[in-house]
Amino acid sequence: MERKVNVGIVGSKFAADFHCDSYSRNEKVNIAAVAAIDNLQEISRKWNIPDTYESYREMLKRDDIELVSICVPNFLHHEVALAAARAGKHIVCEKPLATSVADAREIVEVCAQVGVKLFYAEDWCFAPALKRLLAIVQEGAIGDVVYVKAKEAHCGTHSPFAKNAQTCGGGSLIHLAIHPIGWILHLLSDGGKNQVVEVIGKTNGGGADNYVHKDNTGEDWALGVMKFANGQHAFVEGNYVTVGGMDDKVEIYGTQGLVKADLTMGSCLDVYSRPGYAYALEKTDNTLGWTKPAVDEFYNLGYVHELAYVVDCVLKDEQPIYGASGAAGVACLEIVDAMYRSQREGRTIAGAW
Repeated sequence: MERKVNVGIVGSKFAADFHCDSYSRNEKVNIAAVAAIDNLQEISRKWNIPDTYESYREMLKRDDIELVSICVPNFLHHEVALAAARAGKHIVCEKPLATSVADAREIVEVCAQVGVKLFYAEDWCFAPALKRLLAIVQEGAIGDVVYVKAKEAHCGTHSPFAKNAQTCGGGSLIHLAIHPIGWILHLLSDGGKNQVVEVIGKTNGGGADNYVHKDNTGEDWALGVMKFANGQHAFVEGNYVTVGGMDDKVEIYGTQGLVKADLTMGSCLDVYSRPGYAYALEKTDNTLGWTKPAVDEFYNLGYVHELAYVVDCVLKDEQPIYGASGAAGVACLEIVDAMYRSQREGRTIAGAW
């Protein structure tokens, strides 16, 4: 019988829940413990986790835990990742890798020094629809890719940490648009060899300058343009001003065709309801009238395949693909940082990311 990987979860809210959901579907995993400052009993009961810790550092002392899922607010990623690495644990860290480029680079450096695997949790790389889309593109169905559009948008975060630019690292650009940025690197960068060489960023200013969320100190609307060394361009968007549910879409344009994907509103189900029902998809505020309820949201967004891949890499002692690596996590933050700089300075920023 193949051995199981013992996993420790740091965090107990939304991200921790979908990590637990994905691990619970995997017969190669044992969720051994969870550490958090609140919601411990709720998450441990829901997912039948035997051991709970109020201090993640206490949990990291356990020799039997091999892999740690970091599911805490952005500003804590750096601290928890360094502690886990120095405790000899492999790490899968939710996006963004950190709230600054310097902190992200330190995480990568420390993991390399101590010899643990670092996985950057970009679920889009493992979403079934996008994996199929990538296979079609790689087959040559649309010729050479010249332009990509991708976005993640919804009506706003409920997390106080994501509303705060300091604890989040910014606003909707770093918190939402980082998904399409990471996936486009996975699509076009050829493992990091075809680098982004120019970026343009545009955001509103946060606070009173926001369109809707005046209490957010980070922006609630952002877009960016990336130019790759091979000449392709990509347009990304992340905003909190989209009502009606999570809106994740991708479009790829080639010299011989195009392909489009709707990750979140492309359900095969159509429901018309006068009284409404319990749940349709993430960030919908009602289920009245016509809706398209998700069939298996966590599966379709890639979380199940993503964490199964992480576990297999640990079991087989393999390093992650570029899109799920610490290097990609750093590149995403470097690009986001350059986009913020472009907004501040009102110009195109050149570099190599």
